[in-house]
Amino acid sequence: MEFKYDPRYGAARQIVAALRNADHQAYFAGGCVRDLLLGVAAKDFDVATSATPDAVMGLFAKTFSVGAHFGVVLVCLEADGEEIATEVATFRHDGAYSDGRRPDAVRFSTDARADVLRRDFTINGMLLDPLLFEETGDAGAATLDYVGGKADLAAGVVRAIGEPRLRFEEDKLRMLRAVRFAARLGFVVDEGTAKAIQAIAPEIGQVSCERIREELTRILTEGGARRGMELLFELGLLKEVLPEVVKLRGVEQPPEFHPEGDVWVHTMMLLEKLRVVPYDDRASATLTWGALLHDIGKPATFRAPDPAVPGDRIRFNGHVEVGVRIAEDILKRLRFSNEDTAQILALVQNHMRFGDVKGMRESTLKRFFRLPNFPEHLALHWLDASSCHGDLRLYEFAKERFEAEPVEAMRPSLLVTGRDLIAAGYRPGVSFKAMLEAAEDAQLEGAVRTRDEALHLVRERFGVAPHA
Repeated sequence: MEFKYDPRYGAARQIVAALRNADHQAYFAGGCVRDLLLGVAAKDFDVATSATPDAVMGLFAKTFSVGAHFGVVLVCLEADGEEIATEVATFRHDGAYSDGRRPDAVRFSTDARADVLRRDFTINGMLLDPLLFEETGDAGAATLDYVGGKADLAAGVVRAIGEPRLRFEEDKLRMLRAVRFAARLGFVVDEGTAKAIQAIAPEIGQVSCERIREELTRILTEGGARRGMELLFELGLLKEVLPEVVKLRGVEQPPEFHPEGDVWVHTMMLLEKLRVVPYDDRASATLTWGALLHDIGKPATFRAPDPAVPGDRIRFNGHVEVGVRIAEDILKRLRFSNEDTAQILALVQNHMRFGDVKGMRESTLKRFFRLPNFPEHLALHWLDASSCHGDLRLYEFAKERFEAEPVEAMRPSLLVTGRDLIAAGYRPGVSFKAMLEAAEDAQLEGAVRTRDEALHLVRERFGVAPHA
């Protein structure tokens, strides 16, 4: 395995060395060990140690007690010219989990094996000695594996440590985490682990909406969105967290427009293509949720073809408007931020407008391009078209026009403002907004180029100001 140095690795390695010099046990722990063994970049480097939180804080100059009750201290060190914060956790035994989230009490320990046995999955339950790793260059040889994590990693299996149901009863969010790791890594969920999730899937409702939202967003954005949604369905979790999405299954579509299959199949194809979507090296949270929810209104608006009407077909009249309302309910339930909610709803609301893009007036097209983060709208249309008929001509047209349009042409300084209309003798009222829009439309289309021309157009369409 070729190891690429990371400053976060360097900071964590310094912490391990300092703890060892003070006669404490210390190892890398959790996901970073898994990632080092897989040969992929780790997101974080965490340290597990026999030192108590007080001992850790006494050993380093800059620390923060972020969870001392649970044995977690944040240690800040400089590595490669930047300050890096590393989580350092004391080995512990956990008490009962009465709230299905956190242990009621913990007991600190010097037993590394006991600390591992209370963790979630075997592939996350290994410890690594970075000093031995540097000496040998072999991450496997430097790994302490009490739970068979290396074997499961090699086999591509997500397996709960110990008794699966007990692990999930302790922290219900682990059910979603199992799906996330399996989807992201392309692994399967161990049979016993899967059965335990299926047995207590309804209890996921004990987890806060915010934590569910964050875990679902990770499933959607970490590269395995389709597999993640399919696993959520198979394990009985999808109907608990996103029952509206389950309703997409079996909803037929007109084959002339959607030869790929029903709305669920179509949506899963969009999620699969998030790996290669244009305009975004790594699909954003808003785009991925927009892809998942873009057709969420179709089940409620499905209308079968009328056999008495020759050539009639399946229709989804008003599915966009209904979809916006359903999506809004979902986003509110999961407590999305106002900013993310606005963008996701805009993606749902505007995804069908690309069908008219070639026939739009110049002013309408430019206003369309002015939607916040328009590249996400382009990306969603690419996903949508690529996942059904495959005709990308409207996408190419919109992309070419958008990229060629200067910002000042889409958002020019207005020739006529409300003050100009008042100065011309018009009084604010019902028609004021229409006057301003008419003037701006003409400006966007190049029909007027000066303030006087724009005011002349207003007088022609709305009459001479009565107070001029």
